[in-house]
Amino acid sequence: MTSHFPTSSPLPEIIQGGMGVGVSNWQLARAVSSTGQLGVVSGTMIDVVVARNLQLGDPGGHIRRALASFPNQSLTERFLNRYFIDGGKASDVPFRSVPMSSIPPSTASQEFSVLSCYVTVWLAKEGHAGIVGLNLLEKSQIPTMPFLYGAMLAKVDYVLMGAGIPRQIPGVLDRLAENQTAELRIDVTGATEPVILSFDPVEVCGIPTPSLKRPAFLAVVSSAVLAKTLHKKASGQVDGFVIEYPTAGGHNAPPRGGMKLNDAGEPVYGPRDAIDTAAFREIGLPFWLAGGFGQAGKLREAQATGAVGIQVGTAFALSKESGFEPTLKSRIVDAIRNNDLKVFTDPAASPTGFPFKAAQVPGTLSDPSTYDSRERVCDIGVLREPYLKADGNIGFRCSAEPTESYVAKGGDIARTVGAKCLCNSLGAAIGLSQTRTDASDEAALITLGDDIASIRAMLPASGSTYAASDLVAQLLH
Repeated sequence: MTSHFPTSSPLPEIIQGGMGVGVSNWQLARAVSSTGQLGVVSGTMIDVVVARNLQLGDPGGHIRRALASFPNQSLTERFLNRYFIDGGKASDVPFRSVPMSSIPPSTASQEFSVLSCYVTVWLAKEGHAGIVGLNLLEKSQIPTMPFLYGAMLAKVDYVLMGAGIPRQIPGVLDRLAENQTAELRIDVTGATEPVILSFDPVEVCGIPTPSLKRPAFLAVVSSAVLAKTLHKKASGQVDGFVIEYPTAGGHNAPPRGGMKLNDAGEPVYGPRDAIDTAAFREIGLPFWLAGGFGQAGKLREAQATGAVGIQVGTAFALSKESGFEPTLKSRIVDAIRNNDLKVFTDPAASPTGFPFKAAQVPGTLSDPSTYDSRERVCDIGVLREPYLKADGNIGFRCSAEPTESYVAKGGDIARTVGAKCLCNSLGAAIGLSQTRTDASDEAALITLGDDIASIRAMLPASGSTYAASDLVAQLLH
């Protein structure tokens, strides 16, 4: 078995989590990678993030600098012509949309997906010799292959993937590394025949590169049973695992044995959800532990179980380099400093059906009054569910879209209760809120893990936050 880990550096002891939409931005990933650990960019909705920053005028010129290095400039010209606004758009003008996912996806959407991931990874790797990873959600399948290809063109070192069972991804990476057509089976509710998407990198991008570096693939899992299955039956080689406890931020695996809620309305995790590190050691692949490991001493504690190291998200999410909108970040930091922030594991928020961690911040979608006052709209659609329509065609629906529309598409009305538009709200959390016709902006939603104490331990006596490098140093101590 040939390892795909970079030979130029040892395995990282610390993986910075690939959080939210643009929270794990290229600035954070670069800061962590520069310390010799693994900085990770979030690939979720990255085409929207890059397109909206171009419409803000590309502050600093970073996106255009990265695009200037892309090997096919005709693609970059189309991208810039569509989205770049010199000096930035007016504040009351809505952002121009990127193409929503479709089956098959449009050529434009594939091109823009490749370019966006290329830009983000390229910038994360700029100016240092460290390693960089890309995090993607299995639940968002349609843009996966062009995202991966764009990242590989930028020489990404690791790919991490969870929120589902990423069994097909190793084989996709193998094909893309040879610049060959890759295929991905798409989950379509109600389909009785396989629905297969193809991605031909030469046809889409016109780059006759003979081969690319195949990044190491880490599957994000919460059970040794799943890890063993992936190790034996994935379409190609899984190189290691990130093992997430239910205390981790973002999406959590549902409890085994069915969803039961406690008095507060949160999922109850029991003995069947316990992490058996001995079982992971038996698999024989490197693994990292995630969820509650953001404090000094936790790295050595994890390594004592046989782990290579830890993945830390929450503590990095509020470092000065992260993508959270600065005013919102300061509010969250102040609430943590005052011991006044709670994180709720919401069983209904995510259209994926997975429990989702939401920080309880007034004025965000976790605030019932803000949630109730928002008009439902679905205009980004990253987490839409493909389904087979009565006429045999494939449609898309989301439990957070207008209720009547979702039900008319065959959706269960019970799933709409409490469902939140993660696409718009997570974009708002990084300062890319869509402006609506009534001049109001979309409200944010903040996802953090349960380990708030790790942030409090890092906060200076005064000032808003801390550098990612300071956190790395404390974790290694």
